[in-house]
Amino acid sequence: MELTSKQRAALRAMVNTLQPVLYIGKEGVTDATIKEAYDALQARELIKCSLGENAPLDAREACGILCDRLGASPVQCIGRRFSIYRRNEKEPKIEI
Repeated sequence: MELTSKQRAALRAMVNTLQPVLYIGKEGVTDATIKEAYDALQARELIKCSLGENAPLDAREACGILCDRLGASPVQCIGRRFSIYRRNEKEPKIEI
């Protein structure tokens, strides 16, 4: 799913107030991490993620892996934090 620049800007404005709900630690992106991200995206559609100090990846790599595996779209990547979006087809919560 590709986002337009206006859609991405609207999502960036929404994500500013969110706290990270997914933490990636020294194990990197595991199957458990992907399951947790899937559940969070089903419930919220827009999530902020954070990398720990010992994470073997940088934020862009982790974001790319999660987006590929989950069919999500990257919204923003700054420092050790990034946010991703995936529309819930059954019960959409965010209209962009």
